[in-house]
Amino acid sequence: MRTRTIPILLVALLATVARPAFAQDSAKKILDYQGPDRSERLVAAAKKEGVVNLYTSINAEDVKRLTAAFEGKYGVKVSVWRSRSENVVQRTLAEAKADRHVVDAIETNGPELESLAREKVLTTFFSPFAGELVQNAIPRHRLYLPTRFNVFVQAYNTRLIRKEALPKTYEDLLRPEWKGRLGIEQSDADWMAELIHYWGEKRALDFFRGIGAQDLQKRKGHIVLANMVAAGEVPLALTVYSFEIDHLQRKQAPIAMLALDPVIAKPNGIAIAARAPHPNAALLFADFMLTDAQKLFSDHGGVPANTRTKSPIEGTRLVVLDPARVIDGWDRWSRLWDQYVTRTGK
Repeated sequence: MRTRTIPILLVALLATVARPAFAQDSAKKILDYQGPDRSERLVAAAKKEGVVNLYTSINAEDVKRLTAAFEGKYGVKVSVWRSRSENVVQRTLAEAKADRHVVDAIETNGPELESLAREKVLTTFFSPFAGELVQNAIPRHRLYLPTRFNVFVQAYNTRLIRKEALPKTYEDLLRPEWKGRLGIEQSDADWMAELIHYWGEKRALDFFRGIGAQDLQKRKGHIVLANMVAAGEVPLALTVYSFEIDHLQRKQAPIAMLALDPVIAKPNGIAIAARAPHPNAALLFADFMLTDAQKLFSDHGGVPANTRTKSPIEGTRLVVLDPARVIDGWDRWSRLWDQYVTRTGK
C-alpha cells in the first residue's frame, strides 16, 4: 500500500501545480486574441466574470467617474483599491510574493509600472487601440500602455504676478526678483532626470544649482503646492500638474498656468497582472481606459494619451519622460535632487 501511495500523491501534486499553469495559458490566449469577434467575445466573457479588481493612484473624483461609466456601459463591477503610487507597487508586490492573486488591473505612474514590469508581475496584452496612443510613451516590452500624462508646468498666482512679469525661460527664474517667491514639490527627482537628459548635464546642473539658491519653498504633494499658489503663500511654483490648475480654476481660484519649454510629461498607464483572477474583465477595462476614459480625463483637465482625444493643453509640445531611464538612474537622480533641491531653501 505504501508503494502505491507515492505515485498517487505525485499525480495529485502534479495536478495541483498544473492547474495554475493551465489557467495562465488560457488567460494569455484571451489577452492576445485578435480575431474579428474579439469585442463581442471579450464583453461576454467579462460580464460572466462580473468584476475587475483595480489598484490605482487616480484621484478620487476621477475614479468615481471612470468606474460609474464603465459599470454603466458593461454591467461589470469595478472593485477599487486606491492609494499613492508607491503604495500600489508595495501592495501588488507583497501579494504576489505571498502567492495571493487579487489584483486584475493596475493604473498608476509610469516609473512605478516600470518597476512592476521588472518584478515580472505584469503580462503583455493586445489592444486594437494601441495605435491611437502617443507612440513614444509605449515601452518596448509593452507590459503597460499609456493612459494619461501628468504634465509638469509652472503655476502662478494671478493676483501677485502680472503676465508681463512672468519668466520666459527657466533661467529667468534665477534672477534676483524671484528669490523667496518660488515653490517646488519636494519629490520630483524624475522631472530633474528628464531635464538633465534633455538639456545635457552642464546646463541642467547649472540651473538646479542656481534654483537651489533661490530660497525655494518645498512641499510634499503637487496638489498641496497648487493650493499654496492659489492661496498666495507661494507666488510661483515650478512643478505643478496641469490638471490640478484646471481643478482650481473651476473653483474660481486666482491661479494660472505657465508652460516653460521644455514641458515634461510623465506617462501613467494601464497594466494587467500576470496572474489576474479576472483576465477578461481586466482586458475590457484596459480597452475602456484607452478609449472612453480618455474624454473623461480631458473633460476634467487631464491630458489624454489617445491622440484622437482633444487635450486641454493642445498646442503645447510635450517631452515624454522615460520611466526606464528614471528607474535605471534612480540612485543618481535622487542624490542630485537631494544635493541641489532638498537641502536648500525652506
